[in-house]
Amino acid sequence: MSLPQPPAGGAPWLRRGALAGVLALSLVPLTACAAGNHADTLQIRPDHAATSVGEIKIQNAVVLTQATGSTGSSAISAKVFNTGKDEQTLESVTVGDQQAQLSGPITVPGHGSVLIGGDGNPSATIAGGTESKNNGDFQKVVFDFSKTGEVSLQTLALPATGYYASFGPSEAAASPTGTAGATGKPSGSPSSGVSESPTGTSTP
Repeated sequence: MSLPQPPAGGAPWLRRGALAGVLALSLVPLTACAAGNHADTLQIRPDHAATSVGEIKIQNAVVLTQATGSTGSSAISAKVFNTGKDEQTLESVTVGDQQAQLSGPITVPGHGSVLIGGDGNPSATIAGGTESKNNGDFQKVVFDFSKTGEVSLQTLALPATGYYASFGPSEAAASPTGTAGATGKPSGSPSSGVSESPTGTSTP
């Protein structure tokens, strides 16, 4: 005696189960994309400020205070890129309502960059005051260039300790010493990963 055969096309419950499985698998990629462009991981911002205006790009900007917590000077450290063909001069830097003392004329060559802060490089120093003394707070820093004009950004204030020690301020504000370090390939850098062509925000 032969067993009854299922109707052509398989049993209805088998067909329904197979269809449900296909639908479930098709929903997986949709669920994965549900976060969209507003996912929390996309909202992460780097600690060190970066911005660009016209031909000027500024990366790894940070305000460095005294390592000892004294009321001495503060310093601004940043990498400045000039993507234009003509050189530009950094005419002033201000932190809040305080103007920094530059170590001399700071020229950013065309298609070059300059590192502000660190041994052998130009410096921008705030003598005394309180605007840049709140470690962990963000301070408004404005760089004023001869051609581009003002480029402003919010930078983090940190004590010049550990890795930042060589880029921090001295007890006294620096005196003008010329344009040391203002070349297309400046010596020294807070991060060996910073290249002549800016590719995003990197840690100083």
